[in-house]
Amino acid sequence: MSTQSQIDYNRIAKAIEYIRSNFRLQPSLEEVAEKINLSPTHFQKLFSDWAGTSPKKFLQFISLEHAKSLLKEEKASLFDATFETGLSSTSRLHDLFVKIEGMSPAEYKNGGKSLNINYSFSESPFGKVITASTEKGICYMAFENDTNKALGDLIFKFPNASFFEKQDEFQINALSIFNKDWTKLNTIKLHLKGTDFQLKVWESLLTIPMGKLSTYGNLAEKIGHSKASRAVGTAIGSNPVAFLIPCHRVIQSSGNIGGYRWGSERKQLIVGWESSRVYSDSLNTN
Repeated sequence: MSTQSQIDYNRIAKAIEYIRSNFRLQPSLEEVAEKINLSPTHFQKLFSDWAGTSPKKFLQFISLEHAKSLLKEEKASLFDATFETGLSSTSRLHDLFVKIEGMSPAEYKNGGKSLNINYSFSESPFGKVITASTEKGICYMAFENDTNKALGDLIFKFPNASFFEKQDEFQINALSIFNKDWTKLNTIKLHLKGTDFQLKVWESLLTIPMGKLSTYGNLAEKIGHSKASRAVGTAIGSNPVAFLIPCHRVIQSSGNIGGYRWGSERKQLIVGWESSRVYSDSLNTN
């Protein structure tokens, strides 16, 4: 991410946090723009570029009350819960089909020995991302602006693997998730290192549709461990594949956005970005 992009990202993240903290006061465009030292016109354009919607609409998307409404009925999308206008899309965004394959016990135990892992760095709407893959699929994806740290974290996870800086078809397919037209995506395959419990939790995350949120408790019930919310939270926190496995769609039962391995500000931005896509799809089909 360039220096200017990082500055813009930080400004929008700050604006999102201000909106989320003050939604009950319905802050104006001018008020939020002043908080991040931009003119209203510049702020409007910058925010729309980053979040995919206007600050006014995002104010509605990200509020605590809307999040709580979602938690009462998981069938309601962010758009439905926010606007309650009766609009419903007959062709929601294409549901991504993500297939998880766990690594063999030997691969898990020996830190990836005999695995050849390709990796590459790319830009995303949420910052620089490192994507890594084996011959079977994506094994790692993380938001990290420092490329040296990003590679170091990858090597730490697979200390005995062989690494090659190369972008392959698995990575290209996975990165296309950030494009606006997702209906042309092929199946995304993941090859993950995790315990049986972790894999089960990560698979459950894939059942949360875009534009919707869930809680740690709800996920624990779905996988048959209703009293294991804390363990579920730990497994979610160790998710090795950012965005593709949507741990950002899990929030606290109180309605608070909660933590995120790659930063709570980024989590808020992603939730709003996905909400705006669902909203735009609804407008295009009604």
